[in-house]
Amino acid sequence: MPLVSHSADGDDYPGRRLGLPESGPGSVAGWGRRLLALFIDWTMSRLVVAAFLGQGVIFPNADRQTGDALFLPILVLGLEIWVLTATLGGSAGQLLLGVAVRRLDGTRLDAWRALIRTVLILLVIPPVVYNPDRRGLHDLATDSVAVASR
Repeated sequence: MPLVSHSADGDDYPGRRLGLPESGPGSVAGWGRRLLALFIDWTMSRLVVAAFLGQGVIFPNADRQTGDALFLPILVLGLEIWVLTATLGGSAGQLLLGVAVRRLDGTRLDAWRALIRTVLILLVIPPVVYNPDRRGLHDLATDSVAVASR
């Protein structure tokens, strides 16, 4: 009798190999929620910087745009993701949309793992290289997974 992979019989889903449920709380978070959470975080970071530097951060003008105005939203984004992931289990956007970042054993990421994960996210490439369980290189490096929290 030939061996049949799980994906061939249709019962394979992201997180199955990790022992996570197929849907509901604790299942691997979907791409839609994760991308929307990143958009929310990025928008909030730009608004925070704009509150201090003016609307040029949101509506760039080549004549007035400085290096700080270009760099600060990324710095604020990184700080927000790092601190909130380490303390609350997800960035502001993730928490709003019901996504939690957990270690595979179910515990929260410590500050160092959250920092490493955040730096890798800011490098852009690690999150877009992922496995069938929707774990990018940033998750694989930190023993983490983004799951639905509700």
